[in-house]
Amino acid sequence: MAEDTQHATGGGGAPLAAIAASLQKERARAGLSLTELARRAGIAKSTLSQLESGTGNPSVETIWALSTALSVPFTQLVQPPRPSVRLVRAGEGPRFAAERADYVATLLSPSPPHARRDLYLIQAEPGRPRESDPHPPGTVEHVVLSAGRALVGLLDDPVELGPGDYIAYPGDVGHVFKALEPGTLAVMVSEHG
Repeated sequence: MAEDTQHATGGGGAPLAAIAASLQKERARAGLSLTELARRAGIAKSTLSQLESGTGNPSVETIWALSTALSVPFTQLVQPPRPSVRLVRAGEGPRFAAERADYVATLLSPSPPHARRDLYLIQAEPGRPRESDPHPPGTVEHVVLSAGRALVGLLDDPVELGPGDYIAYPGDVGHVFKALEPGTLAVMVSEHG
């Protein structure tokens, strides 16, 4: 039957579990209810419910309608997620040095699509502190000190950190990172609002 080749369970089609997981993830990302996504895609709510539970048998037209309603590529709904491994060796990655402080930020992981964060390795030496102007509203910085000691946080109330200590503070106000020992290292996540 020609129709069988258009359905996900027809020979060689996408696995229903991958479609179900992708639909659930993308619907949650879009903030849509089952009813609203079904309405936007022009399909029955029961059909969408079956697809999300992995028991449906979607045609190519149904997947296209859902991908359009979710504003994602067709392949994003039908390809099983692939594990992604990213390795950045010590000393690799784009490095950004401060002008007036012995402070280097290495970008380890830029924000992926649909996320709003960047990951940095901070290397700092005692001396002049790295004072940062406020970032865009809603920014939060998370710092875990790996080695050394540092004063980290708001300009008017920094906190002394030792190895293993964690601090989160608003990045949309002035903040500071001041190394207190040679070889101070930290991991920083800048979460954008």
